[in-house]
Amino acid sequence: MSKRQESKYKIDRRLSVNLWGRPKSPLNKRDYRPGQHGQRRRKPTDYGVQLMAKQKLKGYYGNIGERQFRRLYEEAVRLKGDTGENLIGLLERRLDAVIYRMKFVPTVFAARQFVNHGHIKVNGKRVNIPSYMVREGDVIEVKEKSRQLPLVLEGSSSAERDVPDYLDVDHSAMKGTFTRIPKLADVPYPVSMEPNQVVEFYSR
Repeated sequence: MSKRQESKYKIDRRLSVNLWGRPKSPLNKRDYRPGQHGQRRRKPTDYGVQLMAKQKLKGYYGNIGERQFRRLYEEAVRLKGDTGENLIGLLERRLDAVIYRMKFVPTVFAARQFVNHGHIKVNGKRVNIPSYMVREGDVIEVKEKSRQLPLVLEGSSSAERDVPDYLDVDHSAMKGTFTRIPKLADVPYPVSMEPNQVVEFYSR
């Protein structure tokens, strides 16, 4: 596991949001930041608002490293259309994000590890790179030998979240199709995401 993958609950408390909408989040009991001065409320600056928007988006997708996240932003700038929407589309095309959305695993952290360990096929070929970019029409499946793993059974049976409509999933076969690149409004974030603030942050 990467050193940057802190406890997901620590990320929740640091950002003061229940980032994944999980019932076990400590924010459900203590809705303030950790530490001696965690309960102080300060009005954030414009920079603080933009930084928080970036940290939320990075954290949600498994605490992506800054260098990798910056590359995604630069790719979003190069694409036609709205940069914020492009950034969301690129994040949702990551293979670890796709199998998390398909409910093959319970958390995005588990998704990254699951892909790393070679349990996923894309169009019939094993892919072990979590940041692999899925394309429209790609078929993603859990390897047959991996379909009865406790992690997979937990993810597919979870009632915490639903599969979004830009994915077509058959949990009996542990297979799904990435049908289209989503817009921000299509993505079922449990908290408000502001990619436009991320764009402002990097545009400074």
